[in-house]
Amino acid sequence: MIATRTARWTSRTWLALGFAFLYLPIVSLIVFSFTDSPVPNVWAGFSLRWYRKLMADDAIREGLFLSLRVAAGTATGSIVLGTLAAFALQRFPRFRGRVLFSAMVSAPLVMPEVIVGLSLLLMLVLVQRWLGVPERGLVTIWLGHLLVGIAYATVVIGARLRDLNPQYEEAAQDLGARPLEVFFLVTLPMIAQSMAAAWLLTFTLSLDDVVMSAFLSGPGSTTLPLVIFSRARLGLDPTVNALATVVVAVVGVFVLLTSYWIASRERRRFREQLKAH
Repeated sequence: MIATRTARWTSRTWLALGFAFLYLPIVSLIVFSFTDSPVPNVWAGFSLRWYRKLMADDAIREGLFLSLRVAAGTATGSIVLGTLAAFALQRFPRFRGRVLFSAMVSAPLVMPEVIVGLSLLLMLVLVQRWLGVPERGLVTIWLGHLLVGIAYATVVIGARLRDLNPQYEEAAQDLGARPLEVFFLVTLPMIAQSMAAAWLLTFTLSLDDVVMSAFLSGPGSTTLPLVIFSRARLGLDPTVNALATVVVAVVGVFVLLTSYWIASRERRRFREQLKAH
């Protein structure tokens, strides 16, 4: 009994320390976004001056809008192509070139991002020399992020497809549904939660990327992480704290809403399964 209680308290202590290690820096960053001091980690009284400065900072605003556009396009393209790749790998286990296709899809997960970014840069420079397009900017950054995002989306959606009961699809086919109808009416609703999770994951990875964006960006197409990274070398002020606070608040609300939607769908699906049995 004493040993069980000690183990329980030990596990809770380690869990609390883990959460503190992860979230105390974020909390301190939010707190110091309201300081009146020009130094990011010095408290000098409550003030909203850095939020007002943030609203007037054109470089950060333009970088944020560019990053959001790239991240949204990356997440959407990743779940579309990742779903197709996962469906091919899970539903067609035997086709010519499957091993090569699986390796190419998974390669960005294990290759250093510097190598991926450099190889993409060299390829795009060669293509631009031959065809004159694309110029380095939003499109090239999106292509680089999409390459990595597809790999993550394929893993997330493929895991859901692997655990999916094929009897539902077979029953729909027995009732006369065509393969395309089976996919959109049966398979797609059952993997919608994993697609939402893949969208959020790839959106976050794209929004946070520095290395790939540094290789693929051009004049006038500086993403938000690159803006922050360039300023960090000269010394940051609490404007970055204010920006991070806004991003954390927006992302937090979005994640809570998405989690509630996923949980609601899971409860509804569980109730429907109970009624069916």
